[in-house]
Amino acid sequence: MTARESIKNAKRWVIKIGSALLTADGKGLDVAAITSWVAQMAELRQRGIELVLVSSGAVAEGMTRLGWAERPHSLSNLQAAAAVGQMGLVQAYESAFQEYGLHTAQVLLGHDDISARDRYLNARGTLTTLIKLGVITVVNENDSVVTDEIRFGDNDTLAALVANLIDADALIILTDQNGLYERDPREDPAAALIPMANAGDSRLEQMAGAGSGAMGRGGMVTKLRAAKLAARSGASTVIAGGAVEQVLTRIAAGEPVGTLLVSGQQPLVARKQWLAGMLPLSGSLVLDDGAVEALKVSGKSLLPVGVKAVRGSFERGELVACVNAAGIEVARGLVNYGAGEAAKIIGASSLNIEASLGYQGEKELIHRDNMVLI
Repeated sequence: MTARESIKNAKRWVIKIGSALLTADGKGLDVAAITSWVAQMAELRQRGIELVLVSSGAVAEGMTRLGWAERPHSLSNLQAAAAVGQMGLVQAYESAFQEYGLHTAQVLLGHDDISARDRYLNARGTLTTLIKLGVITVVNENDSVVTDEIRFGDNDTLAALVANLIDADALIILTDQNGLYERDPREDPAAALIPMANAGDSRLEQMAGAGSGAMGRGGMVTKLRAAKLAARSGASTVIAGGAVEQVLTRIAAGEPVGTLLVSGQQPLVARKQWLAGMLPLSGSLVLDDGAVEALKVSGKSLLPVGVKAVRGSFERGELVACVNAAGIEVARGLVNYGAGEAAKIIGASSLNIEASLGYQGEKELIHRDNMVLI
C-alpha cells in the first residue's frame, strides 16, 4: 500500500482549519468557504470517515464583532474576543452541518485536559463517544480562560494532540499555502512543492521559515511540529491549501494534494509504544492466571474479576503495571480507577461496580486500547 493509499483508507480524521482561511484574513467569517468545507465533510461522513474538527477563528471573529482592527496584545482582551467569537464560530458550523442532518458539538480543551491523566481519559471518552454517535465535534482551545503559561501555543499543536487523543489515522491541516515548499513561495515563486516526506525529517523545518499571518499564532514550522506530534500515535499528516477546490474529498480519494508527511507506524501500535516508554509507573495490579491468559492470548481488556491485589497509590488515568502471581510484569496501561476504588471492586464482576462504589464507572479496570503487553 502506498502512502497516499493509506490516507485514502484512513477512517478517522482530525481536520484543522486556520484563522486566515476562516476569516478571509480578518474580514469576518467566510461563510461561503465554511459551507464548502462542511459539504465536503458531509460527503466524507457518508463514506464512513469519522471526523473531529479543530477550528481556529474564535479570536478573529470576536475582533470583527467588537470592531477591532488589530489583534489585541493584552490577555484579557484576547480572552474577551475569544469568548465573543466562539458564539459566531459555532453558530456558523452548526447551521452549515444541519443542512446535511448532522449534529455538532463543541469541546473546549485546555492544557490540563491533555497532560493530567484523569482528564485525558475524560476528554478521550467524551470525544470517542461523540464519534460513535456520529456527531461532528468542533474543538478549540479554551482561549477565554487559558493563560500564556499553559496554552498549547497554536491550534496546529492542539490538532495533533487531539489526533493522539482519539487514535486518529490522519491529521489534515488546511492552510493558506498549498503545502510545504522547498523555499518560501512568497519570496521565491519558483520554489517547488514537496509532495511527500517523513514527518520526522529534520531538514523540513529549515525549509519552512518562521512566519505567520496577522490573525494566527502558527506558521509552517508549527505545522511540521504538529505532524511530528501526530506521528507519535501513528497518524500521517497532510498540509494542504484550504482554497483548493474540493480539497478534502480529493485527499480522501488519494490524489496528490498538498504535502503528505508520513508517520511510518500503525496508530494503535505507536500509541502503545508511547504508553510503554514515556510514562512513569505509579503502582501495580496482581492478576490471576485467567486474567493473564485473557490479556496475553486473547487480547482482552482487564476486568476487576481477574485482579487479586492492588499495590501502590495511584490515581485514575495513571500508568500501572499488571503482574502475575510471581510478580512478573505482563502488561501495563492507564487505569480507570484510583487505587482506593480499585481495591473495592477487584475479584468481582463488573456488574457489581455500582453497588461497591455508589456509581457505575467503566466496566474495565484497564481498557485494551490503553494497554500494552510486555
